[in-house]
Amino acid sequence: MKKLQMRFKTAEGKKRDLVLNYINEDLEEAVTHSAMEKIVSSKIFEKDTVQLFSETLGAKYVERTEKAIF
Repeated sequence: MKKLQMRFKTAEGKKRDLVLNYINEDLEEAVTHSAMEKIVSSKIFEKDTVQLFSETLGAKYVERTEKAIF
């Protein structure tokens, strides 16, 4: 299963990821960037008075492969 990993910068300058499961696997750059900008402008994600998502850095699909040993 693919996941969408969106990377942001916090108000303190640290990197923070928001990962979504069950996503559309053919999202366009403009749609994804617009959604990320809405997350930033909403300013609803905060921890200890620090905005967790204050700037967009990028997004990518991540797919994990598992191989059973036994």
